[in-house]
Amino acid sequence: MSDTHARQSDAVLGADTTMVMPTSPRSPEPPVPAEPTAAEVRSADAASRTLWSRDIRFMLVVLVALIVLFLAFVLVIAFSPTGVGVSALAVVAAPIATIVAAYYGISLALRQVSDARRAAESAEARARTAEASARESDAWAAQMESGLRVAVAKLAAAGVSTRDVERAAGTPDEFF
Repeated sequence: MSDTHARQSDAVLGADTTMVMPTSPRSPEPPVPAEPTAAEVRSADAASRTLWSRDIRFMLVVLVALIVLFLAFVLVIAFSPTGVGVSALAVVAAPIATIVAAYYGISLALRQVSDARRAAESAEARARTAEASARESDAWAAQMESGLRVAVAKLAAAGVSTRDVERAAGTPDEFF
């Protein structure tokens, strides 16, 4: 018997698809979503703090660059806005803009790498959970099949027709 109707896709379940399968053959309850562990909560908090600190560092670099450029404009305007002054301002502003752009590019690349690493770790954890769930599901199905075979064997030994049981189980004719 298949349990494909009992499983839902990631899109239906949302972000948390960790499921706990019943291990006892006598517990017909459906799978229940597992609660996040304290380690998962701490790692999510640490990731958000790291992201926030990166954003603050970038904002500080941009703010310092803007202040330096503002001061350079003020100095040019205060001392004489001639062609030489404007050229000097360009000489000062170009490296500052380049440094800010380079810092932004590097920080963006580092953020993408860390996001990809976190996504890979999360996918690996979900794969391990899915494998464990599949093993538990297979063990549970094997227990159910064994119990069904025993029941059919006992009914056959007692001389009772097992056709209704076989149809209710959804097994093919050659299963028993």
